[in-house]
Amino acid sequence: MCKGLIGKKLGMTGLFTPEGAYIPVTVVELGPCVVTQIKTAATDGYNALQLGFGHKKSEQVNKPMRGHLNKSGERAFAYLREFPVENPEEYSLGQSVTLDMFDIGERVDVVGTTKGRGFSGVIKRHGFSRGPMTHGSKSIRIPGSIGCSAWPARVIKGKKMPGQYGTARQTVRNMQVVDIRPDQNLMLLKGAVPGHKNALVMISKPKIVKKKA
Repeated sequence: MCKGLIGKKLGMTGLFTPEGAYIPVTVVELGPCVVTQIKTAATDGYNALQLGFGHKKSEQVNKPMRGHLNKSGERAFAYLREFPVENPEEYSLGQSVTLDMFDIGERVDVVGTTKGRGFSGVIKRHGFSRGPMTHGSKSIRIPGSIGCSAWPARVIKGKKMPGQYGTARQTVRNMQVVDIRPDQNLMLLKGAVPGHKNALVMISKPKIVKKKA
């Protein structure tokens, strides 16, 4: 069985349980994905499936990639990602893989890219506290002293400083599947998923299973 699928974050909403509790959920359009390449341990050293997701015009794909994708059908995909698989012989090129592999209530790992925040200061980027705003203070949002004294007389590598914030790959582990709607290719996950609306996400079986309390 394939370990994961490619999807697209649609946004957030909420659901009420039969007991009346409110659960915030993220709606993800998950698949269907098309098998574009099958990798086996004999030929590639490991077992995996390359899946394609998202429509793309064939004119926007170069000739080498077009020849690669034509093996699974004359279609172009916006995204190609690999997922491990236990038995690659169960799949064929051009086969459609849906979210039937997941069940309601199970835990999954979600990989996404966080929102870009641009160049940010230390308060927004690292959660620093601000300085006093009274008594003539001029150190309200600045990072403060960053160097050392006579030794080692330099700024230590890894010092928390202002800089580019966001647009980083992030993995959220053991998110709970609240609901699955196969007719619409939708999965509802409890909590927030990294990324903006229509951002690419990858959902897979958990690598680290959360122990029950």
